[in-house]
Amino acid sequence: MANHFEEFKVKMQGADLSEAAIAAFKKNYDQLVAGVTGMVPEDEIDSATGLPSLLDLPSISPSEAKTLLSQTAVLKLNGGLGTSMGLEKAKSLLVVKDGKTFLDLIAEQVKHMRKSYGSDVIFTLMNSFSTSADTKAFLKEKHPDLLEEPFIELMQNMSPKVDAATNKPASYPPHPDMEWCPPGHGDIYPSLLGSGMLDSLIGKGIKYLFVSNSDNLGATLDLDLLNYFATSNKAFLMEVCERTAADKKGGHLCLRRTDGRLMLRESAMCPDADKKAFEDIAKHKYFNTNNLWVSLEHLKATLDASGGALALPLIKNKKTVNPRDSKSEPVFQLETAMGSAIECFDSAGAIVVPRSRFAPVKTCSDLFMLRSDAYIIAEDATVAVAPPLLAAGGGVPLVKLDDAHYKLVDQLEALAPDVPSLLAAKSVTVKGPVKFAKGVVLTGDVTLEVEGSSPVLLAAGAYSGSVKVGSPAAVPA
Repeated sequence: MANHFEEFKVKMQGADLSEAAIAAFKKNYDQLVAGVTGMVPEDEIDSATGLPSLLDLPSISPSEAKTLLSQTAVLKLNGGLGTSMGLEKAKSLLVVKDGKTFLDLIAEQVKHMRKSYGSDVIFTLMNSFSTSADTKAFLKEKHPDLLEEPFIELMQNMSPKVDAATNKPASYPPHPDMEWCPPGHGDIYPSLLGSGMLDSLIGKGIKYLFVSNSDNLGATLDLDLLNYFATSNKAFLMEVCERTAADKKGGHLCLRRTDGRLMLRESAMCPDADKKAFEDIAKHKYFNTNNLWVSLEHLKATLDASGGALALPLIKNKKTVNPRDSKSEPVFQLETAMGSAIECFDSAGAIVVPRSRFAPVKTCSDLFMLRSDAYIIAEDATVAVAPPLLAAGGGVPLVKLDDAHYKLVDQLEALAPDVPSLLAAKSVTVKGPVKFAKGVVLTGDVTLEVEGSSPVLLAAGAYSGSVKVGSPAAVPA
């Protein structure tokens, strides 16, 4: 297939994209033209073993913490709209608990840490062209002091869509903005370099960068983890959790045999013949939480040595140029994932963390749980498991809401304006449009079912077992 990179370069230069963004796109485009499959057979990898655990790390003193925090920046990925949940603004602006949004809680966590340790840890949001304006407007109203900070925004680049038939830049005259797409969160590296922020942070004495998703409220700046990373002299550290049966379809961490480097293998990278081994959670134990620690000096050196762009594995998504028109021209959207950078560094590592550090809100079932009394907002603005559940072992109930009626946030809020008490629940399954009255308490393993498509009210009271909502037998225990 012919290589038309020069046409993309001209287009990207016309959009004022940085040389770093163009270099990163070229890495991706060259892989596309070369037909790189990205397949990683089982016989080319080994299991990742012998990883350290956060629970075994020593605690550091407040004075040590203050010094380290003065050398640290926190970056939250804030480019997503949450469209899968029916949102049209930055997902971080969704109210998650007690009237507070993701961004409220993140901002309060940063302010609490600064006040507690007397150290101005730097805070940055990586916005996209879809979230920047909404986020800035919110900060201006609620947290104007953060908006005035010099590093508050790192803008994600745009990536040109590729015409699937010709490998040329996609063209869509009715809406030229649809010729562009987000490049995935692997864009954090060219964005840091091309914006000048990487050099500016290093110039201010910042050595360590903690990166996580804005919708993961478990991803707080852990001081013991920071100390471990700072003293390890590693270039890159990935937080991983142990896979469970529920995670077996997702990607895993492994060790590449050819060079001994850690790498991520996603399901799309696994040949069909190796699917059984891929899903073996006893063999491949760990998954990436997307909580990452990066040495800025090592990142700068690695980017310089690789021509200004990391060699990240390509993610090729086939779409239509107009995502709302399935008859429009097919295109490729070329993306990368930031966690895959683990294979780009000579001194990369991983550390096992509790599941509590991986608590993203991806569905309305997650949001339902977060809004319940199973979680509280602690004094430091972190979201924590409620004390009664902690005392009982720390487990939270598994919640599965009916996607036909609870998939979108406005559907959830119409049916569950008051989320029931889940402190005594083990699992909750909802089938059909159950509408929750204030004062509902669920205990043990509970299945609530409504027949038909019209909402039926579940009256206040305690419920357990299988409940046919609306039937004469569906009365509180």
